[in-house]
Amino acid sequence: MTTDPATLSPRGTLTPARRLADLTWLRVGGPADWLFQPTDEGDLAAFLAALDAGVPVFPMGVGSNLIIRDGGLRGVVIRLGRGFNGIEIEGDTVTAGAAALDAHVARKAAAAGLDLTFLRTIPGSIGGAVRMNAGCYGTYTADRLTHLRAVTRAGETVTLTAADLNPRYRQTDLPDGWVITAATFRAPPGDPADLEARMAEQLVRRDATQPVKDRSAGSTFRNPAGYSSTGQADDSHDLKAWKVIDEAGLRGATLGGAQMSEKHPNFLINTGSASAADLEALGELVRKRVLEKRGILLQWEIMRLGEPGSNADGERNPTAS
Repeated sequence: MTTDPATLSPRGTLTPARRLADLTWLRVGGPADWLFQPTDEGDLAAFLAALDAGVPVFPMGVGSNLIIRDGGLRGVVIRLGRGFNGIEIEGDTVTAGAAALDAHVARKAAAAGLDLTFLRTIPGSIGGAVRMNAGCYGTYTADRLTHLRAVTRAGETVTLTAADLNPRYRQTDLPDGWVITAATFRAPPGDPADLEARMAEQLVRRDATQPVKDRSAGSTFRNPAGYSSTGQADDSHDLKAWKVIDEAGLRGATLGGAQMSEKHPNFLINTGSASAADLEALGELVRKRVLEKRGILLQWEIMRLGEPGSNADGERNPTAS
């Protein structure tokens, strides 16, 4: 084993001190010690098998649901590219590489008369959708997932079923450092024209309610669990995060270059000058205010990784616009 990735010779691209801000939708964050872009699954497996088990590994998709902190990431970031973005259809199954965009999978499936339309407006790639059990319009990724391929942190290639992930609302039990490489879905049939029309309607609805032209990372917080008539928490998620944020007076709240969107208050946006510290601090202040006013502790949906910058500020107060 080796503790230094620089001594490895993978077929893919291994880049030291790679800036990550330009690889995330929020455009913030410091560098990774290493960024590895494998050529194919075999290249990825060989690299992880040779890499010392003590070196942290983080699989990164298109950075659509991610805050990289200003101090960057220690270890190796794995980013899958062209060797992992294929889409194959056979009968009622769709197999997509982990780097395939959710929207592309939905559209190609629809053209073949298969209904994966729930993926059309989910930002990001298939690997992230499976990892987080992403969902929309009442359907979750695990509802259609039959099995997936992944490379373990030790460099072994495995096949898992949807049940193996123990999927739940916006989370699964995929072990840290495992890299999803492909996923297979079973989709119900549908008329291609009807499916295209449904996706077009979804896009119109999304554009009317979400700040799609701003730098955001999608929904910031998970919808909180609902409450039964007896006051006990349940898992219905009928209560929406945007509503409790709005009721706390935080629609449009700003901190530094970060803002809770005026259009949809559960979207955290970079107005152009935000640091990762601004974004995370505003999110934490939103959580604090909602807890004070509603007794609900919102859970982050956006992943936050890495180390704070050397000049990270302490607690600050948001300004509601």
